[in-house]
Amino acid sequence: MRVTRIKNVYQLSFMPRVFPVNCYLIEEEKGLTLIDAALPYSADKIMQSAATIGKPIKQILLTHAHGDHVGALDRLKEILTDVPIMMAKREEKILKGSKELEPGEPSQPIRGGVPKNVKAVPDIYLKEGDHVGSLTVISTPGHTPGSLSFLDKRDNILIGGDPFQTRGGMAVSGDLRLSFPFPALATWNKQEAVKSAKKIAAYRPSVLAVGHGKMVHNPLKDIERAIMKAEKSIKKVVLSQMLGWELFAPAPLSYLNGLSFYLMM
Repeated sequence: MRVTRIKNVYQLSFMPRVFPVNCYLIEEEKGLTLIDAALPYSADKIMQSAATIGKPIKQILLTHAHGDHVGALDRLKEILTDVPIMMAKREEKILKGSKELEPGEPSQPIRGGVPKNVKAVPDIYLKEGDHVGSLTVISTPGHTPGSLSFLDKRDNILIGGDPFQTRGGMAVSGDLRLSFPFPALATWNKQEAVKSAKKIAAYRPSVLAVGHGKMVHNPLKDIERAIMKAEKSIKKVVLSQMLGWELFAPAPLSYLNGLSFYLMM
């Protein structure tokens, strides 16, 4: 595990050189907020990091319910019995293992590693505009229907799950980067992801911290370029559908089988 600190934000990155999976500790005056729960084996390292900082974890916030963001949740809840779990109400269904869409949602299937047999349940539901310590809750659907991001208003640092990826180059969720394709392949709705990316850009974050890849200082220009690229990709797909063209061949089965670690975790 690699720990990187910017201001009050500590990025805990598991497998950083191979397949980076990040969670975050946000330092407050009297404690820490944990954002996401990484992988099943991550609990001890998360607790060790909190001990090194020297403050207790006061709450656990979840950006969304994919397996690589809630992996250690049950173990952490066993250790932190009185610490509340907070997430969007929409994501609770996914946390329980359901990919069922709700009325009015775009019809694309929910993708990615939906967890199985998670026992922990949310104690508090979060929505747009809520505040948890120094963090403001921002609704950023796209990767999943109920994805959330959090803005640390002290330094304007934006912490999200997968609204973007920075590993393999800055990309909006759903916009494929062959050097690290996994977040895109696990994205529910690319159009919603672009809307959320624009919403994040409007906050002009000083740092972007997401689930896969390093934190990025002064990310606005990279964010804007990534949005433009994602919009061009969407337009190409729409045009091909209108004309009945098959512009993008499906990936070979052998390639997709190699992604099972991420998509089925």
